[in-house]
Amino acid sequence: QVQFVESGGGLVQPGGSLRLSCAASEFTFSTYAMRWYRQAPGKERELVATIGTSGRTRAYADSVKGRFTISRDNAKNTMYLQMNNLKPDDTAVYYCNAYSGVSDPFGSWGQGTQVTVSS
Repeated sequence: QVQFVESGGGLVQPGGSLRLSCAASEFTFSTYAMRWYRQAPGKERELVATIGTSGRTRAYADSVKGRFTISRDNAKNTMYLQMNNLKPDDTAVYYCNAYSGVSDPFGSWGQGTQVTVSS
């Protein structure tokens, strides 16, 4: 069964940094693009960033561009999200998933990791 395990969230002050990790299993990680999403309370899940299979291609939501960096390590089946200069609006549960031209190709989501930005 395909699994995604997100970690690295926490409570941080505005302007602070966090690094999220996404450990994926039970599929050929290196052949799938990967995405980070987030869902704030009372809001729809939104796309944060996408990375291509080799890691050379990256795309970001306008709201995080210049502050967040997505990366991956295919040898470890792991994806990362480095988040700098965090803002209260970044508060959300962060999720990862594969992408193959369609979102959620395996019909599986992890538990997510909570990020709270507050003074």
